Amino acid sequence: MAPRILLARHGQTEWSLLGKHTGRTDVPLIEEGRRGAKLLGERLHRAPLDGLLGVEIRTSPLSRARETCALAGFGDRATEWDTLMEVDYGAYEGLTPAEIQAVRPGWLMWRDGVPEGETLQQLTTRADEVVAWARSEERDVLVFAHGHILRSIAARWLGLGIDFAARVRLNPTSLSVLGWAYGDPAIESWNDTGHLA
Repeated sequence: MAPRILLARHGQTEWSLLGKHTGRTDVPLIEEGRRGAKLLGERLHRAPLDGLLGVEIRTSPLSRARETCALAGFGDRATEWDTLMEVDYGAYEGLTPAEIQAVRPGWLMWRDGVPEGETLQQLTTRADEVVAWARSEERDVLVFAHGHILRSIAARWLGLGIDFAARVRLNPTSLSVLGWAYGDPAIESWNDTGHLA
């Protein structure tokens, strides 16, 4: 069976709750985020995933992803990987989309990028690195990371431009699976938060 990549977005933080662009600022989980991480872990340890024995696990080094990984029960198995860090939003760090639109009407990150931050080409290169790693494995892999980098990974898994990421939302503590259909890269499931219900 061809390898898949399971994507776990970190739990809720104060900034994600407010809709602020949270890149490299190390914002901690709030109680809701910690509860969600535990529920995600329970799901990953039940059938059919059964704890993902033998699966390689990597996490962003930022505390919100690391803590989600640990609370889900995978902290002792995970390797930190800088490539999974969230987008560097530069001058837009900590701002909401509405605040950015007030000074730059019509702005779209996936088309326009961010001033003083990571370029869309740099983001594409990082996402491609994750996809290449996942496809080089002979088994599924699991990553704990952030909304925009995970959306970027999905776009590149499908062989699409990074701008496709604008069309797929990703909620905190969600689980998504990138796999295959008829031999082509496909989204098996996306933004699944059923474990939070």
